Amino acid sequence: MPEIRESIDVDAPPEQVWAALTDWTAQGRWILATDVRPVVGPSRGVGGRLVAITGLPLGDRRLGVVDTMEITRWEPPSRLDVLHTGRVVRGTGTFEIRPREGGSTFTWSEQVELPLGALGRLGWPAAEPLVRAGYRYSLRRFAEFARTYAA
Repeated sequence: MPEIRESIDVDAPPEQVWAALTDWTAQGRWILATDVRPVVGPSRGVGGRLVAITGLPLGDRRLGVVDTMEITRWEPPSRLDVLHTGRVVRGTGTFEIRPREGGSTFTWSEQVELPLGALGRLGWPAAEPLVRAGYRYSLRRFAEFARTYAA
């Protein structure tokens, strides 16, 4: 399983970064081409379930890949883990927030099973730079979102 791990410094304290991160319905404001919403159970704690749709906007919806997740670790304001349980997106994701002088460092990592078996493995070297660029772009947007976040 390939791992993507990217970090960014955020000019906000960990508690504010955590609040911005766990505002599920606002994640579409920073994650590229994605809308997220809670679906079952507590949306802020272990066992909570989320659904993300990544793809092209089509009116008030998105046409794309459905990514279902379950929260498996919840340690405010420092760590959140999810298990991707969808048909296409499977694996784990981790969000970590570390305090630093003047703010926080936010790290987003994913270990995801590649879809399409051997074809997915063959295509990963070509897709990886684009996927990483999307993560970096989303992290830059997140840093600004979290810096100005007010619940």
